[in-house]
Amino acid sequence: MHLRRLHHFLRQDYAVGVLLIVAAILAKIAVNSPLADYYNLLLQLPVNFSIGPLEINKPLLLWINDGLMAVFFLLIGLEVKYEILRGDLSTPSQIALPGIAAIGGMVIPALVYTIFNYKDPLAMQGWAIPAATDIAFAVGVLALLGKRVPTSLKTFLLALAIFDDLGAIVIIALFYTSEMSVASMILGSIFLAILVIMNRMNVAKTGPYLFVGALLWICVLKSGVHATLAGVLLAFTIPLNLRDRKGRSPLKALQHKLHSRVNYVILPIFAFANAGIELSMPQLQSLFSPIPLGVMMGLFAGKQLGVFTFCYVAIKAGVAKMPPGANWTQLYGLSILCGIGFTMSLFIGSLAFEELGTAYLAADRIGILAGSFLSAIVGYYVLKYSSRPVEP
Repeated sequence: MHLRRLHHFLRQDYAVGVLLIVAAILAKIAVNSPLADYYNLLLQLPVNFSIGPLEINKPLLLWINDGLMAVFFLLIGLEVKYEILRGDLSTPSQIALPGIAAIGGMVIPALVYTIFNYKDPLAMQGWAIPAATDIAFAVGVLALLGKRVPTSLKTFLLALAIFDDLGAIVIIALFYTSEMSVASMILGSIFLAILVIMNRMNVAKTGPYLFVGALLWICVLKSGVHATLAGVLLAFTIPLNLRDRKGRSPLKALQHKLHSRVNYVILPIFAFANAGIELSMPQLQSLFSPIPLGVMMGLFAGKQLGVFTFCYVAIKAGVAKMPPGANWTQLYGLSILCGIGFTMSLFIGSLAFEELGTAYLAADRIGILAGSFLSAIVGYYVLKYSSRPVEP
């Protein structure tokens, strides 16, 4: 009976959001209890991998952020490729509104953050933190509203999140890379070329792609470019139109295998490893200092302003159409939900401030949690009181 209930829970759209909240709460309990030293020791545990002259020696936290999150970006890449070729982004009319909304949802939050932090060059490294949307949480909140929200709004949110993820990938590639190793870049390019050749030769098994993709990940890790980009590059080479012996598309088969592992294992682990902040009175008072205030206002105010304003102008100008069955208040409520930036914002924050110490990391995490919480609560109630249950 208990296993049946667990299986039913995991099949719900809001399950991933609940698991992420639980993981974040456990991290905060650990940091704000006698377990704090053990929590920090666990994340700083050295993990060494070596074969001959090749050695990767990182603390467990960086294995999570560089390794497990590469698998997360692999799944994102697979979803982006499918949606562009076959799904909700395959025609210009489908692309217009979510694409325009995503641009507004990245530009305006970054500007809001900049207004609070332009005088501090170190703080400005975090300008992209409020530009990201956590699709798992946002879809989870929509799922709680059930039939009150038209299906077209969920489709719009998913498409917007795809563009948002693409924007995050570009931002990471352009602005959060360290000094690059030419030798590693060249070797990585060779492995990428091998993946493309395998695609052209109609290799249908995913095993060879994953093996070469692991080698590509090592090269990208050593090159100075953030290692998660290897996951996206690998995803774009996985075939969609071929069929394996079981008649499945390699891309859809791999996407199906990764979906539950990423949502129910990798993302909760990431949340547990990155959401631990000390909730002392000085930390809470620091919410109104420039970095956390910029992040919070970027997520809560900047996101809704950017997404809704850009949508309004695009629809009124005739460039895009309102999602079928939706009204302006519902679209505004959805724009507020886009301010939930938990997972991706934490990830970009770790890239921006990982070399500046725990003070900067703690500051941006407080802002992320506050902005995401406000966006979830306010967005939920705006959608709840602006929607009627949809008749079947």
